Amino acid sequence: MSSPPGRRARVSSPGTSRQGSDAREEVRRRLKDLIDANRVMIFSKSYCPHSTRVKELFSSLGVDYNILELDQVEDGANVQEVLKEISNQKTVPNIFVNKVHVGGCDRTFQAHHNGLLQKLLQEDLAHDFDLIIIGGGSGGLSCAKEAANLGKKVMVLDFVVPSPQGSSWGLGGTCVNVGCIPKKLMHQAALLGQALQDSRRFGWEYNQQVKHNWEVMTEAIQNHISSLNWGYRLTLREKGVTYVNAYGEFVELHKIKVQQMEKGSPGVLKVVAKSTEGPETVEGTYNTVLLAIGRDSCTRKIGLEKIGVKINEKNGKIPVNDVEQTNVPHVYAIGDILEGKPELTPVAIQAGKLLARRLFGASLEKCDYVNIPTTVFTPLEYGCCGLSEEKAIEVYKKENLEVYHTLFWPLEWTVAGRDNNTCYAKIICNKFDNERVVGFHLLGPNAGEITQGFAAAMKCGLTKQLLNDTIGIHPTCGEVFTTLEITKSSGLEITQKGC
Repeated sequence: MSSPPGRRARVSSPGTSRQGSDAREEVRRRLKDLIDANRVMIFSKSYCPHSTRVKELFSSLGVDYNILELDQVEDGANVQEVLKEISNQKTVPNIFVNKVHVGGCDRTFQAHHNGLLQKLLQEDLAHDFDLIIIGGGSGGLSCAKEAANLGKKVMVLDFVVPSPQGSSWGLGGTCVNVGCIPKKLMHQAALLGQALQDSRRFGWEYNQQVKHNWEVMTEAIQNHISSLNWGYRLTLREKGVTYVNAYGEFVELHKIKVQQMEKGSPGVLKVVAKSTEGPETVEGTYNTVLLAIGRDSCTRKIGLEKIGVKINEKNGKIPVNDVEQTNVPHVYAIGDILEGKPELTPVAIQAGKLLARRLFGASLEKCDYVNIPTTVFTPLEYGCCGLSEEKAIEVYKKENLEVYHTLFWPLEWTVAGRDNNTCYAKIICNKFDNERVVGFHLLGPNAGEITQGFAAAMKCGLTKQLLNDTIGIHPTCGEVFTTLEITKSSGLEITQKGC
């Protein structure tokens, strides 16, 4: 069957005068020009039956399209590699509609059946922005700044409904306003209190009664948060990003409504409590909840259903593929709203930066969601990287693992007379991969600082032998990982007996 007629595009090699990266950049520019200039752009191969099906589809819809047959252009293999860098897809057909990457044959027919293709075909080529980001958290800001660095016109919409008490957030999302930043600063306040108690055992004498002023602490922390809010706004302005403190809502494909929400009276919340010891449940409606466990994904009121973006109805999380793309080709999601991914600020920042680079052809690199280090800033910090012991057993099977662990006593705790069997260190090793460390766990002072360094080592393929060969810094808590000897399988005692 012969292919239906379509306008033939040309991308010639830049010639022998341009080589290497310059040549690839020239091909990239010409491919981007084709995508930007044509309502429908099909990258095809003349003998490919899937390409033929797609051409027949657009012909049956009466839609003009341009074709670039990669098997009929000079140096087509290299052209196809550059196209992969732009679209993250190497196979043909590779279809763009109004500059939106639709995908291959199957995804194009899927878009046709669910009505998305028709909506894309109706879109005007002119848009106000290359990228609109809903949510000014760490991931959104990272993506916005990177896209701006790549010369794109970007808008950030960010608005958080004030609390019943009238509290509102500045730019920066959960991390800056109610998460990482205030959490760590308040954690430090608690550590200082403990240090005051310990100081007497180290010879510090003071007669004045020591007490804590909550208002002074909260004011100082809030002032620091406000300075960060302002700094983010200033950075966006310097990079030419349009920032609007308003609520963003999808109204149709490629169109978002912006609206300065009224504070008004607090809404009423329905609270359901279930007993852990029986079937009894209690429920009631209130305008204020003093304590709640966990966070909700605010995805149900931004119009995602109007453009067909699927969410997990149970928790509001958004399923995505390995490049953070939702089921609607031009809508992406990063950060805490992703289903099955860690809710961590540095993860969102990395994902946002890499997404912008992929969207605008600067890189193919994907966010690595494996071996992500994190810390819980409780009075005694807990840090980890890689797999938990339970997850490691699920992945590798128990007989294939060796677990090294010990309790330990930080030197600074000895004079202070604090418990000598509170801190704990553990590594989980894959016995049949040179005892590579697949899980790292630490309960002790400064666990976050210690875990960060070991996370880099795990990225490089850290093994038990490498830990054994590493000379520890004495006396520190981190050195315990260079002297681990007792395995769980041995059943030997790990409690510390004193000096």
